[in-house]
Amino acid sequence: MNGSIFNSKGTRVAVVVGPEIFDLSGKKLFDLKGKNIYRLTGELVGHLSDASGSAKRLDKATDRLFS
Repeated sequence: MNGSIFNSKGTRVAVVVGPEIFDLSGKKLFDLKGKNIYRLTGELVGHLSDASGSAKRLDKATDRLFS
């Protein structure tokens, strides 16, 4: 799964490459398993509201992960 992640306001905040999420500068932030977002330590921290297609959207509660 590759594509961009947008916050609830429509601003691009991250990039998905396979099962990994990177910030816009290329630093690995999270792992992605299905719709679930995990810290690199394995802790579940949120989910994508729609994981289909190349544009993924965050629900409002998950926006805080990318601020």
